[in-house]
Amino acid sequence: MYQDNVILCASSAYEQKYYLNEDFKALPDGIKEELQIMCVLYTEDIGGILTLQFEEDGTLVFHVESDEGDLLFDEIGSVLKIKELQRTKEELLESLELYYKVFFLNEDVSELLDNEG
Repeated sequence: MYQDNVILCASSAYEQKYYLNEDFKALPDGIKEELQIMCVLYTEDIGGILTLQFEEDGTLVFHVESDEGDLLFDEIGSVLKIKELQRTKEELLESLELYYKVFFLNEDVSELLDNEG
C-alpha cells in the first residue's frame, strides 16, 4: 500500500504551522493533541522543521531540517531534545508504530505483539 516514507505530522518554526497527515485523522484526539504539543514545543525551543515519518518497515523516525542561513537553529539542542522525546514519549511512539503497522501495512497484530514480548 505504502512504498515510501509516510509523514505522520510536521511542525515548522519558520511558518509557525503544524500539520497532521489526513490519513491519521482516525487517531484518538488525545494522541493527536499530544503529537501537536510535542512537535510545536520542539520547534519553539529548537527552531527548524520537525517531521515525524514512518519508514517503509513502519519505524517512526524524527526528521529535522533547517534553513541554511538559520543562525538561531540549535543543532546540538536538536539531538538532545530528540533523545529526550524518544525516552519520555517511548510508549506513545511505540503505540504509533504498532498502529501504523496494523492499519497501514496490514501486519498481523498478534505476530507483532509476540515479537515484542
